[in-house]
Amino acid sequence: MNTASLDDEIALIANRFHDILWTDVVLRSQALPDLPADVLLHAGPPLVGEMPASIRQAAMEALLFEGLAEHHEAAAQLLDQGKVILMPAQDHGVVTPLAQVVSASMPLFVVKNKGATRYAPMVEGTAPALRFGKPNASSRAHLQLLSQFGMHVLKPIVKHQAITLSTPIHYALLGGEECHALTARANTALTAQLHALGSQDRQVILANPGFVLPILMAACALRLEQTGHIVAAGGNGQVFGYRLRETNEWQTIPATPPQGTRFKGYENTVALGAIGDSAVIDFCGLGAQALAYVPTLANDWKEFLPSDLHAHRSQVLNARSGMVDLTNILSRDCSPMVNLAILDQAAEIGLIGRGVFKVPTQLFADPSEVTLRYSCTES
Repeated sequence: MNTASLDDEIALIANRFHDILWTDVVLRSQALPDLPADVLLHAGPPLVGEMPASIRQAAMEALLFEGLAEHHEAAAQLLDQGKVILMPAQDHGVVTPLAQVVSASMPLFVVKNKGATRYAPMVEGTAPALRFGKPNASSRAHLQLLSQFGMHVLKPIVKHQAITLSTPIHYALLGGEECHALTARANTALTAQLHALGSQDRQVILANPGFVLPILMAACALRLEQTGHIVAAGGNGQVFGYRLRETNEWQTIPATPPQGTRFKGYENTVALGAIGDSAVIDFCGLGAQALAYVPTLANDWKEFLPSDLHAHRSQVLNARSGMVDLTNILSRDCSPMVNLAILDQAAEIGLIGRGVFKVPTQLFADPSEVTLRYSCTES
């Protein structure tokens, strides 16, 4: 593919997000006032049985952050006694990364388009952090500072001037980043649009390349809701699944760990199965479906990837919408992929690497009427 063709293709991908805007920052209690404080939202399909240790640790920190427990032992007791309800975030219009749970007082990015809205939590910087399932003693203090930053610094700026998300996506793809595993360029382009942001506050965002990730997640969740027949996708460490439009039921399959690059010393550590709502990014044609534009990652993970990434992209995506397509998956026996961080199963370490989760094609082998109807009408 020549440079001009590549640039045009990237421009087309970014243009699909041209009318999706970051418009506000609100607390979950403001966004979802009918959701009780004893409900925590987690990634992926509903949990069954014992929750993964990483989600459990994030949930305990959230309970302490909310003041619902005074110490970890009390938080653990609330969870063990069933006095806290964990529910899938995407069933409530929220997307949350990795193991992070969303509680009532946490700040959320608000992303809108044509009256539709999706939410995603603001996240701390690099590990340790709630989303990695191994918070440290300073995590709650970081969350408090993050909440103040979001509600008092960012909120008035984006309320005055909504931020377009096609620009960060375009800038990222042109520079060899796929808006999921690599987000530094998207983060820089997003920050550049916050014209009223002071220099010190600007550095706060630039120092955290993952700051933009939840915003991109919300934008992709919105595209799925408005355009696709798959409207939710993600993993909870136990299972990975998706949900179709006009259904409440998730189609699931056991979640295996992503395959990719392990950090030194953790090559043989037992990893948690695929986890995180950030899969919505990949189901929208970014992330792993955009690795053809990201030579660095494609080279690092080549033993786990298809040999022709451009061909794989065209096989698994709908040509018009640019999103993962059920009909293509089944007719071509071609698995979509998801770029995900790798967490340790025991939640004793947290982040141990990054890689690709290949979604087994049998997950999509559902011949029900709703599947057939929407696979024929997607545009």
